[in-house]
Amino acid sequence: MDAPNPFAVASSVADRAQAAAAGAPPGLAIALGANLPSPAGEPLATLVAARPQLEALLLGWGGPLQLHWSPLFHTAPMGGPADQPAYLNGVLLVEGASDPNCAAARSLLGLLHGLEQRFGRQRRQRWGPRSLDLDLLWWGDLQCRSEALELPHPRLLERSFVLAPLAAIQATLVPPGAAATAANLLAPLLAAASEPPPQRLAGRPGWPE
Repeated sequence: MDAPNPFAVASSVADRAQAAAAGAPPGLAIALGANLPSPAGEPLATLVAARPQLEALLLGWGGPLQLHWSPLFHTAPMGGPADQPAYLNGVLLVEGASDPNCAAARSLLGLLHGLEQRFGRQRRQRWGPRSLDLDLLWWGDLQCRSEALELPHPRLLERSFVLAPLAAIQATLVPPGAAATAANLLAPLLAAASEPPPQRLAGRPGWPE
């Protein structure tokens, strides 16, 4: 049996405008991170190499889709081993993916894990260092609760390395389950943090944002 196609029917422009007016987050969101070398090279080279492969994966399901990439941020690790390297993080927002359901979300997560493996990801330790990390953050207002997948991501609103890229894409975006914008959620996290705040990288070939 074929896997569910998460992008079989694109939402209309009117539907997207109505959702935006209501404060609903656009489409789905995927977080990217890396702090170990991969077959593609150092973390920056990994994310630059993974970007077109992730685009091809998503667009291969169907369309039309609109992809909105954040800048990359240099971030301190949260949790896991105390001596692991700093991360590079970013976020991708995808508009046009309609009719969300948990089966399709699990299928998409499996594809993301497959892409991680292409770049040498090994799941040895929770919150441990990784050559590539791809997290499904949300898909509209879809709610899924299982051992394999929880949507919206349960720690979405606690992570400055996610909120900073989101705010860089759209400061007025309100993530699922939040009562404030990404920018307003980020401010108290940074004020209370003991580690350095996320540092935005300048755009470059392969990642111009």
